[in-house]
Order: sequence, then C-alpha cells, then structure tokens
Amino acid sequence: MEVSSTDAQNNFGRYMKLAWFEDVVVTKNGKKAVVIKRYEESGKNSSVIAEKTEPYTWDKEIITYEDFLKLSEASENRYEYIDGEVYLLASPTYDHQNIIVEIITVMHTYFKGKTCRPLTSPFDVTLTVDDKKNVVQPDIVVICDTENINEKGRYTGTPTLVLEVLSESTQKKDLLKKLNLYLHAGIREYWIVNPLRKEVYLYRFGQQDIEEYRVYQGSETAHSSAFNGLAIPLEQLFV
Repeated sequence: MEVSSTDAQNNFGRYMKLAWFEDVVVTKNGKKAVVIKRYEESGKNSSVIAEKTEPYTWDKEIITYEDFLKLSEASENRYEYIDGEVYLLASPTYDHQNIIVEIITVMHTYFKGKTCRPLTSPFDVTLTVDDKKNVVQPDIVVICDTENINEKGRYTGTPTLVLEVLSESTQKKDLLKKLNLYLHAGIREYWIVNPLRKEVYLYRFGQQDIEEYRVYQGSETAHSSAFNGLAIPLEQLFV
C-alpha cells in the first residue's frame, strides 16, 4: 500500500501496525521515498499473516476495523478480518475452483427466478458479533436480503447460507473460527466441503446453537435444510 509522507507522519503508529501485514510505501511529492516493513530476524519465517503460516511464530497483531478497511482498500491482496486478526487469502487450487464451479452451477439453476441469489468469492461479507465487526470472503454465499446492498454495491446484510471449501491451509480457520463466527452472526446454514476426505458437513444454526449437523460422504447427496429441494450429489464434486 502507498501513503503520503504527511499521512505517514500523522499516523505513524497505525502504519507500524499495518506493516505487519503488508509493506507500506511512503511517497513524497508523488514519488516513492521509503518503505515501512516488518522486521524479520535472520532465519525466521518471513511470510506475513497468510493462511498457510499457522501456527504463527510471532504474537498475532490485533488491529482495529478502521485500520483493516484502510489496509484492504489500499491493497491488491485479499484479506479476511476475524476477531481483530488479519488473514491473507491464498490463491485457490484447481480442485478448489472446480468444486466451486460445480456447486454454483447447481445453485444458479435452483435459484433462477427466485428472490435469493448465490454469489462466489471474492465478495466481502461484514458480520457483527457483540458489536465487533468481522469481514470474511466465503467461497459461496446465498443472500436473500438484497435490499441490504448499498448504493456502492456493498453488501451489509446476513447471508442465509454460507459455503466454504477446505484446504490444508484453511481447515483450522474454517472449522473453528468461521464456524463460531457464522453460528453467532445469525447465518442459518453452513456447508463445509472437505476435498481431502471427500465429505460435506452441513450445519443448521438456530438461536445461536447448532440445531442439526450432518455428514455426507461416498455417493450420497447433500440436501439443504434452508432451501427445500436444493441438493448437491457428492459424486459431482469429487472426481
């Protein structure tokens, strides 16, 4: 990200924090002058907070929601923000994207002509829990409250259904952090697709509790609880 020298001087503490996640280039008179970057001791992992780096070898830096917005808006990278922590989203694999295509094709047909709309990442979803804002980019969301899309095309509501495709680098976050977030944010249904085990896990939430949990595997077909008739054959996902 780039900031002016005046901005850097007035908000140096803020940019010191943001430099944990991405180099901050300071410009003077429109030209790049200096770089604020996180110091790395010799021999230590030099990756920023990327999904693949867990468990981290340093203390996680907590930043404010406002600072996260500044970071994400000024960067070409994709980030998620959960409980004050920033996660750099890695580029997905071929298998991951192929599963997304198969699922969104079924969903597009199912929801055609209906009020609800299925959307794929990258698409920011802001969820508020205990007055704290979190920003995630689920692989697929189904939104039925399209009136909560503002004049800038940003979504400010709560999806009815959220789907994540696991990878080795994201399974801890998707199975723990995001499960807890989605449970308390008012989402009705959470699908987790596990390509490693060729399984689909379906959670139905209600009253901030897990009302139903199902595991689909083999030649079974996963059925939505929130949308009657929405079904995904597993054999279509795992080839």
